[in-house]
Amino acid sequence: MGYRVVVVGATGNVGREMLNILAEREFPADEIAVLASSRSTGTTIEYGDTGKMLKVKNVEHFDFTGWDIALFSAGSEPTKIYAPKAAAAGCIVIDNSSLYRMDPDVPLIVPEVNPEAIDGYTKKNIIANPNCSTAQMVVALKPLHDAAKITRVVVSTYQSVSGAGKEGMDELFEQSRNIFVGDPAEPKKFTKQIAFNVIPHIDSFLDDGFTKEEWKMVVETKKILDPKIKVVATCVRVPVFVGHSEAINIEFEDEISAKKAQSILREAPGIMLIDKREDGGYVTPVECVGDYATFVSRVREDPTVENGLVLWCVSDNLRKGAALNAVQIAELLGRRHLKKG
Repeated sequence: MGYRVVVVGATGNVGREMLNILAEREFPADEIAVLASSRSTGTTIEYGDTGKMLKVKNVEHFDFTGWDIALFSAGSEPTKIYAPKAAAAGCIVIDNSSLYRMDPDVPLIVPEVNPEAIDGYTKKNIIANPNCSTAQMVVALKPLHDAAKITRVVVSTYQSVSGAGKEGMDELFEQSRNIFVGDPAEPKKFTKQIAFNVIPHIDSFLDDGFTKEEWKMVVETKKILDPKIKVVATCVRVPVFVGHSEAINIEFEDEISAKKAQSILREAPGIMLIDKREDGGYVTPVECVGDYATFVSRVREDPTVENGLVLWCVSDNLRKGAALNAVQIAELLGRRHLKKG
């Protein structure tokens, strides 16, 4: 006997990716329901590449009673309305929005990093999925933290437009085309032109000058990995369709060499180390698209601090940064608690 699974926000980029990954990983689902707003009700969506077509239902009228797991990728506002309803009906919510991430009664989970924290889901029947840029970073940090105890992290992100949804991807495409033919490239989704440009601004500005995206990386890393780690982030939107990249400077309590770090990362779960000190001996966003792994390259020692390393980290933000991590949480939930399938 398998699971009855709901995907909320199934017609969006991440929702579709959730369906693809559930099918690819052969998640033991006996039944799948796909939900969206009234605009998409009645349309059909394919369950991965299986040829099985699912009819989209209106989330407003859906009864979650009798369903096991709901993967939410609908944004904070709809989640605020429907996630508590699903949870109250006994359906465990795995939420991709930022709504519940810092709720002390909701576990924030990256399965390779803090699987035991999932046991706290029973307080609200809700589990939170971290921010896309946080997810890939903590996968890379965890094995190094276990080995030498991280004290401080300085990260600069290079985040693709898919992190801003379909509108972001459309804007990059349209602006690039317009520039080539000499038409205006006015920004709509982003604050400045994104084609052939980079924008050091993701999400809203806070009073201290940091953005909310940068704040998320700080507080989520502390919650998932270790509250004692000092983190500072600069988050930048770049003209890449899919795949987030990060340059990460790490300071440790104990000594650790680049060679030792490479050895640790080579064996770490969820990580693919590709680190040849030659032309092309590293991974870029284009190469990570569609892959499950978090790729690490350019591991080297930082000579400006006592025990420091620098590395380059790349991952498909629609997968490990969102949909894959949510499905991995569902798998972990099944193994540790629900034990179906």
